[in-house]
Amino acid sequence: MIKYSVLLPTYNEKENLPIICYLLIREFVKNHLDYEIIIIDDNSPDGTLEVAKKLQNVYGENRIILRPRPGKLGLGTAYIHGLKSASGEFVVILDADMSHHPKFIKQFIDIQEKTGCDIVTGTRYRDGGGVFGWDFTRKLISCTANYLTQIMLWPGCSDVTGSFRLYKKSVLQELISSCISKGYVFQMEMMIRAKQFDYTVQEVPITFVDRVYGESKITSKEIIGFWMGLVKLFART
Repeated sequence: MIKYSVLLPTYNEKENLPIICYLLIREFVKNHLDYEIIIIDDNSPDGTLEVAKKLQNVYGENRIILRPRPGKLGLGTAYIHGLKSASGEFVVILDADMSHHPKFIKQFIDIQEKTGCDIVTGTRYRDGGGVFGWDFTRKLISCTANYLTQIMLWPGCSDVTGSFRLYKKSVLQELISSCISKGYVFQMEMMIRAKQFDYTVQEVPITFVDRVYGESKITSKEIIGFWMGLVKLFART
């Protein structure tokens, strides 16, 4: 049976973590899929790791795998850290704040099995996709970022800033090792590198819902870093 490893980086997600884990496990069990959830917590001061340990006691150490780190070290390195413990042939990445609903994972799997593609990515910018709970400013920033990326880099997908994806494990390993970006531009670079390496990508429309608990990790520093990263990628590609 094919196994799916979920990489779940966390920072201050103690309210969201039990819910997202429940939804993930319900989806995998309902569809008779083998799975593991790898939680990479960056020393959250709100006690996220303690919550993760309780979830491990409930669901089992073979289903909930804990790989904590001493501090916030970046999204890309979180994936690298989690991948070392991933035993599945495929890897699912998504946000722990419930903005990505696990109900779409079966659609990701179905289209991968049908096409044999290397990557399936969720998109908010195709028919059937969308965003709920964002104000006008955040929608404008996201749409502008995607529009400029399409013009400058031709990434081959409609939603380069999204972080809800299914990868062949070997593909994810190669992409991560080739990326140099940090922060939220990292997700964009992953898709740029995928095109450069001629990996095949399919898209599934998803609905993105803003977090209910906790605060957004996106800051003005991250936004500035994204634009700088976009320019650097344009200069290198």
